[in-house]
Amino acid sequence: MPEKKLTCIVCPVGCQLIAVQTDNGIEKVSGNRCKRGWDYAVAECTNPLRTVTSTVALLNGELAVAPVKTDKPIPRHMISACMQEINQCAVKAPVRVRDIIIHNVLNTDANIVITANINATNPDSSVCL
Repeated sequence: MPEKKLTCIVCPVGCQLIAVQTDNGIEKVSGNRCKRGWDYAVAECTNPLRTVTSTVALLNGELAVAPVKTDKPIPRHMISACMQEINQCAVKAPVRVRDIIIHNVLNTDANIVITANINATNPDSSVCL
């Protein structure tokens, strides 16, 4: 039975976990101090999810780029494809926190959202490309 060593990131304790996998799923998790460690190990071994953070080109803004992130975690194996989508995007300033620049990226139900308020150098340009 293969074992996977993990460090739990659910809380600051950082329990060192060992998850034992079988063909039927996770058989055993050791090293966790609470149930959240078990849940984290199972999720990490069966369907790992990540929040993606990046930047997009910002046109006519006080800065050249705007920070963005997924508004919910996406499957880890889709990060590269998500980054390709983000890298093709450019927005016009001004932008505000939680502005959605890509809806339902890669059919994951996650949106790519702006994470900072950035003003335009020319206030008349507020259209997203």
